[in-house]
Amino acid sequence: MVKEREQLNAEWEKFRHFFKREEIAARTILLKEGKVSEKMFYIEKGCIRLSFNKDGKDITFQFFFEGEGVSSAESFRSNEPSLFSIETIEPCIIHTLNKKDYAIIIERSPLIKHELEEQIFQRLMYYQKLFLSRIKNSPEERYKELLKQSPHILQRIPQHYIASFLGITSVSLSRIRNRK
Repeated sequence: MVKEREQLNAEWEKFRHFFKREEIAARTILLKEGKVSEKMFYIEKGCIRLSFNKDGKDITFQFFFEGEGVSSAESFRSNEPSLFSIETIEPCIIHTLNKKDYAIIIERSPLIKHELEEQIFQRLMYYQKLFLSRIKNSPEERYKELLKQSPHILQRIPQHYIASFLGITSVSLSRIRNRK
C-alpha cells in the first residue's frame, strides 16, 4: 500500500506543472450553481462546501478538506450547467486544473486515471449513503452518525452549515446537541 502511494505520488509529480496554485479567501464561490464547470480543485489547505439553492434556501450537502479533490464532475465532463455551487468556508490554498490539462493527464497516465475513477466510485457510494440516511434516519440519528464518522466537520464547520447539511434548522441542531 505504501509503495502504491509512493508510485501514485511520483506519477502526480510528473504533472505538477499543469496545476495553478491559488490562495483564496473564505466564502469565495469557486463555481456558481447553473454555470458550466471549467476547473477541478485540489485542496492543500482549508475546507470547501457544496451547496444548492432550494426555493431561496441555501442547502449544504457535502464538505471537502485538505488532501481532497473537488469539482462538479458531472458538469466538468458533460459541459452541462452545475447542479450545485462550490464555495470556500475557510481561507484556502487550492490547486486548479483545467479541462484541457485534465484530458492530457488522463490520456498519459493509466495510474492516475484509475485513481480518479476510484474517487468517483467513492463519491457515488457517499451519495448513496447520504440519500438513504435522509430517508431512513431522524435528524438526531444523522447528527450522531456525523459525530461518529466525521467529528472534524463538527470542529471546523459553522453550525448553520452543519444544520443545513443535516436538513434541520440551527435551533434544532442546538437542541440535539444539548440532549447529550
